[in-house]
Amino acid sequence: MKRRIFQWLMALVLCTSVNSQGLMPYKAFKRGEYLNYSVRYGFVEAGEASIRVTEDNLKFADRSTFHVVGTGKTAGTFDWFFKVRDRYESYVDENTLLPEFFVRHVDEGGFIINQKYRFYQNNKNVRASRDGTDKPRNITDKYFNVPAKTHDILSAFYFARNADFGAIEAGKIINVVTFFDEELFPMQLKIIGKEVIKTDAGKIRCIKLRPLLQKGRVFKEEEDLTVWVSDDRNRIPVRLQAEVLVGSIKMDLKNYENLAHPLAFSK
Repeated sequence: MKRRIFQWLMALVLCTSVNSQGLMPYKAFKRGEYLNYSVRYGFVEAGEASIRVTEDNLKFADRSTFHVVGTGKTAGTFDWFFKVRDRYESYVDENTLLPEFFVRHVDEGGFIINQKYRFYQNNKNVRASRDGTDKPRNITDKYFNVPAKTHDILSAFYFARNADFGAIEAGKIINVVTFFDEELFPMQLKIIGKEVIKTDAGKIRCIKLRPLLQKGRVFKEEEDLTVWVSDDRNRIPVRLQAEVLVGSIKMDLKNYENLAHPLAFSK
């Protein structure tokens, strides 16, 4: 159970996303952007998570990509009894914001997974390679059929940030599909409204979202996860709060660098 919780803990800030009904005529992010989050488990500091758009520009079939790197690690007491060092990478097509290649390195309390996904969007499939302590090594590559425009958890996040949130009404339900852990993860997202959130960076105007998740696996109820994203053209996650089976998790924006647009601070 600990391993499963921390797997979701470090992935959640990276996969808070919506299946956009249309992209904005501008980019919500740029190369060099960096977001850093503090993680608390109850009242205890549990670790930190960060996500960065590097300056790299690796090309797939002559298409330029954004190289996105997300990391998560435990700290303090948590690092002593359950050490976590997770790293996720995605190469996202610069024009479509669809994934070309995804890499996942997980080390959680000695549980190790190394995964690589190559997305073939035109063929609607993903080639997956996996090597870790939970399964035999040197597994032959597997191919998975996926719907059109399927995302990994990082590309979904950046694609969603370019969605036209202004056209989404409170109470509306939006469907999400990502490919993660060799499975398709369907999820729904409910738009709740707007709220001002106080963080270490200051008071930020936010859009409040509530993903409807699978009850009983990690979360107590379907609506036990709430996310606040900045109500501006950056659309960055500002806070994430979740009630899980054995406690509560809170992630807050701590530091940021090189945002593409001014952050929506509240006076």
